[in-house]
Amino acid sequence: MVVVFAPGIVAAYLVGSIPFAQIIARAHGKDLRTIGSGNIGATNLARAVGRKWGYVCFALDVLKGLIPMVVVRAIVGPPGGPSSLVLWLIVGVAAILGHVFPVFLGFRGGKGVATSFGVALGLWPYFTISGLIALTVWVGAVLIWRYVSLASICGAVVFPVALLAGILLAPNWSISNLWPLLIAAIIIPVFVIVRHRTNIERLLAGTEGRIRDKDAR
Repeated sequence: MVVVFAPGIVAAYLVGSIPFAQIIARAHGKDLRTIGSGNIGATNLARAVGRKWGYVCFALDVLKGLIPMVVVRAIVGPPGGPSSLVLWLIVGVAAILGHVFPVFLGFRGGKGVATSFGVALGLWPYFTISGLIALTVWVGAVLIWRYVSLASICGAVVFPVALLAGILLAPNWSISNLWPLLIAAIIIPVFVIVRHRTNIERLLAGTEGRIRDKDAR
């Protein structure tokens, strides 16, 4: 099945590789790679050209993860047993890797938070519910501490915990059927946290930029 669906996996990677942040920055006459943190993502874009464009980029980056999952559902139907879930996850991971390692920018991309959220939204109901819980935590962390990076890390930590709670509590969910999702729900957040390692260093050093800080990096 994976071999047959290989073109779809490649397509998901290419969709994920579309560097919306850099495209928007270029439209404003700027190279995002030379500004602030140099990250190709919505947060750095917002600091470079304005919060409105940061929101637009975030939405577009979410769609990069959501659209491939919607296409998979249209082609193969709702997720079923472990083999079906593995196919869904491969497509989703391809989109995330496209965002983080975009072929169009020499494999230097963003940190994968928004695109991972898009993948979660598209894998209904399992990842969707966990993703929305993680988003709620993310919003709360931003409002309390005003660090986007810290909020992203908090959301990443909560995501697998929320999924495990759902598996244990929902009557029709079981580890025997959903184990691929549980593994992915651990690996993807760990990957996202690793991508934030420089932010973690700045948080520990007290130099990480808060939202609305003019000199945020």
